[in-house]
Amino acid sequence: MSTEFNKSMNQPQTNIHLLQLHDSPAMRWLYLSIGVTALFMGVLGIFLPVLPTTPFILLAAGCFARSSKRFHDYLLSHRIAGPIIHEWCEYRSVTRQVKHWAYLVMTLSFGSSILIVSLWELKGMLVLLAAVLFSFIWRLPVRDEHS
Repeated sequence: MSTEFNKSMNQPQTNIHLLQLHDSPAMRWLYLSIGVTALFMGVLGIFLPVLPTTPFILLAAGCFARSSKRFHDYLLSHRIAGPIIHEWCEYRSVTRQVKHWAYLVMTLSFGSSILIVSLWELKGMLVLLAAVLFSFIWRLPVRDEHS
């Protein structure tokens, strides 16, 4: 992996070479369709409380790495998803800021859903799902941004 200067963020950025296109055109189409579907599901997950966003975006990145240089480059250069994917690929961690944003969005999302639903069984299910998701995020390794 090589390091080059990222002018927009004024800090060095490591080039991650994830792109490994599949040899078969049929498999590339399959990976591309799975990647587009995963990306769509990830975007839906931003607005729907029970649907996760990050796993779908990471799945899309993996599928695009096997199917399409254009989509792969777009996802890695995206201002929000790109740095998170780079962080995970290079350090197998997330930054403290990303973790705090995840907690905030999950709290707002699950909190509003719990207030909206009327059945206590659904409220209980949402609390259980939130607890599982919070514990998953809590267990992710954190790397300080200055390291």
